[in-house]
Amino acid sequence: MSEHNRSFKRVVLKLSGEALREVGSQDNISPEIVGRIALEIKAAHASGIEIAIVVGGGNFWRGASASARGMDRATADYVGMMATVMNALAVQSALEVEGVPCVVQSAIEMKNVAEPFIRRKASRHLSDGRVVIFAAGTGSPFFSTDTTSALRASEMGACAILKATMVDGVYNADPKKDPDAVRYEQVSFRRCLSDQLAVMDSTAFSLCMDNNVPIIVFDLNEHGNITKAIEGEEIGTIVCNED
Repeated sequence: MSEHNRSFKRVVLKLSGEALREVGSQDNISPEIVGRIALEIKAAHASGIEIAIVVGGGNFWRGASASARGMDRATADYVGMMATVMNALAVQSALEVEGVPCVVQSAIEMKNVAEPFIRRKASRHLSDGRVVIFAAGTGSPFFSTDTTSALRASEMGACAILKATMVDGVYNADPKKDPDAVRYEQVSFRRCLSDQLAVMDSTAFSLCMDNNVPIIVFDLNEHGNITKAIEGEEIGTIVCNED
């Protein structure tokens, strides 16, 4: 995929848990922020694009941090998976308020609040015009929600992963620390891995690279960017197999 050839039929939108939380607030989820995100998704959904969402849980819990403080890593990761379910339900509620049909599928069975993840059923939901939110990560510990988005995008045959972040793309250095950092318009998976550019973890990168799923990294904070990214407008940085 080149910078000037973005055309999406089906996408996976990756939202961090922190994106749902207002900076400095004591609340883990901001209904106002989730509502804004839902409005942007609604605008893109109205154009007929099939949209799946993977949401993180970092506004509630980070398994790796808890593990570093002595908690069993697998248990800590399972707690984190529960956090993603809470976020998924919040996003689902906001989308339904806006009249967008939406289904939550969980990789860990919790039939009272979500469908179990079934690949063929999820694909059919997308084809029928429903937004599908994938919750509880991969269902296994030691995998990030970035890896979940790479896995689900590959399973769903998505055209791209849209990774909403706190910066406007991928840089050759940390732009917060280096004023001379340069933003890439397009960069290869191999360069990201070799230069250790912090976009996704190596497992997620490898899945995307092997299955030829490009990643669009863009700034979540600018209003309208989610809609633009889903509709294929040229924003952020494309990470793909092309050099």
